[in-house]
Amino acid sequence: MRIAVIGTGYVGLVSGVCFSDFGHEVVCVDKDPRKIERLKKGEIPIYEPGLETLMAKNVEAGRLSFTLDLAEAMAGAEVVFIAVGTPTRRGDGHADLTYVMAAAEEVARIAKDYIVVVTKSTVPVGTNRKLAAVVAAANPDLDFDVASNPEFLREGAAIEDFMKPDRVVVGVESERASKVMSDIYRPLYLRDFPIILTDLESAEMIKYAANAFLATKITFINEIAALCEKVGADIKQVSRGMGLDGRIGNKFLHAGPGYGGSCFPKDTKALARIGQEHACPMLITEAVIKVNEDVKRRMVDKLLDLSGGSFNGQTIAVLGVTFKPNTDDMRDAPSLTLIPAMLGGGGCVRVTDPQGRHEGERLLPGVEWLEDAYLAAQGADLLVILTEWNEFRALDLERLATGMRTARMADLRNIYAPADVIKAGFIAYEAIGRRGASTA
Repeated sequence: MRIAVIGTGYVGLVSGVCFSDFGHEVVCVDKDPRKIERLKKGEIPIYEPGLETLMAKNVEAGRLSFTLDLAEAMAGAEVVFIAVGTPTRRGDGHADLTYVMAAAEEVARIAKDYIVVVTKSTVPVGTNRKLAAVVAAANPDLDFDVASNPEFLREGAAIEDFMKPDRVVVGVESERASKVMSDIYRPLYLRDFPIILTDLESAEMIKYAANAFLATKITFINEIAALCEKVGADIKQVSRGMGLDGRIGNKFLHAGPGYGGSCFPKDTKALARIGQEHACPMLITEAVIKVNEDVKRRMVDKLLDLSGGSFNGQTIAVLGVTFKPNTDDMRDAPSLTLIPAMLGGGGCVRVTDPQGRHEGERLLPGVEWLEDAYLAAQGADLLVILTEWNEFRALDLERLATGMRTARMADLRNIYAPADVIKAGFIAYEAIGRRGASTA
């Protein structure tokens, strides 16, 4: 099947590459000449493990190509996926659908034969019906269907998630569109991965409900971690004890400095807004949003306490700035709250991250970038582990402590055992949800 994918951002590029690996002929289109130029050279504009290799394989096989021309991409296509951005609008928390609707209108003006217009972008409930109206208005004679096909890709594990999904959700309203979508995902169906066919509104809601629930788990365990610090419990043991309950599960129960990224912040705000507009407040989701911001501010206070009440004159080494490991994404990352607070308090901040520098140099002016953890820690008064990259999980703690001016560690991902850190020569260690600060 020939497929056109509009948008070569994270969702569009991963989807297009993986569809081509299913054996489909895929053309990815974007309005950004620089992106298309890089993709044609075999370079990917994002960091996602394994994606560059998979892309090269399918380009070489002749199944995958890139263009600036939507008409070229749609020539002979039976389906077009819209995978453009839906950023949160300033002021009202709503998802901005400008790019989605513009893409739909352009598709309508170009299409001549039957086509399925699929929304891959995350959109509020009711969007696909509005999109159908836009297509019909732009080309009243066009024979088409719309479908909702939300993505559930984890950054850093997107290829695995696409190829071995927990489920594929497809919202359709005609047998014809249902068959087209089933044919696209036939390779997954043949391997018994669940394909859920539902109505448009349910498909749209599944995406928001799933992300809001996962954000709730993260926020809940962070609140429990704060309480653990007060009562003397250990959050790692509490999380394990909870996670072994099959009704709860152990995923997303790791205490940390708050969630970030491209999905959870945007989708929780959008769901809260949808509830407000329909006079059905999403009180739990609204609380999750507030608590997550409170968690980030609590981390600032924790670092301030560990620094003796002031960042002024302190040299602080920060390990990791991306919102999670195995990605270069810094959207709503905790680092964007914590590092400006340290800089604003008079601290000198030194940073290292395996993939975060490209975005970080723009988003975090005033920091010094170093190549590795040991260089960042040299002469520092405080070491902060902010992103749990594998490179930071087995550091030589004695080497770190010896090189620091004042060996103190804030382990905001609970990677290390307090006793090991103190034994290595650190004079103070603070984690999340554990028995207060350990001191030598």
